[in-house]
Amino acid sequence: MIGVNDIKNGMTLIIEGNIYQVIEFLHVKPGKGSAFMKTKLRNLRTGGIVEKTFNTNVKFEKANINKMNSQYLYSMGDVYYFMNMETYEQLELSKDQIGDSANYLIENMNVYIILYEGELLGIDLPDKVEFTVVETEPAVRGNTTNNAMKDAKVDTGMIVKVPLFIEQGEKILVTTSDGKYSSRA
Repeated sequence: MIGVNDIKNGMTLIIEGNIYQVIEFLHVKPGKGSAFMKTKLRNLRTGGIVEKTFNTNVKFEKANINKMNSQYLYSMGDVYYFMNMETYEQLELSKDQIGDSANYLIENMNVYIILYEGELLGIDLPDKVEFTVVETEPAVRGNTTNNAMKDAKVDTGMIVKVPLFIEQGEKILVTTSDGKYSSRA
């Protein structure tokens, strides 16, 4: 069991029968009353994010999550195929299990499949992914407002806001946590 004061970012906990990963936490000590903890949690089964507040005397059960090193192979319809890099066994994950992470999947990409007691919960992507810009508007001359951005379609079909100087065919890095342009590759 883990006390509220021992919570750290990235930790996985079982709360009310659901498995949550801690995204953010904040100890709050008001002038009156007892201290409490504000948390932002991601439900690993549904992908939803919730904010919860806990008293400092609450205890949680730690969820022992396993991460399996895997390689994304391909998708057919709403089924995504991965290969376990240790046993070379193929695994199937549905679009529901992967969620928005599907926008970042490129063939032969290494990812971690997240498991809890044999239950497939989803995938853990690298921090940044390299994409090729397949479609974007040419930069308009004279449009030099601060941090001017335009839409660019990348090879997975996802739309990313990029600076005006990015052209079609260029390789860019996109941060997987927020889907934003990071830099040229």
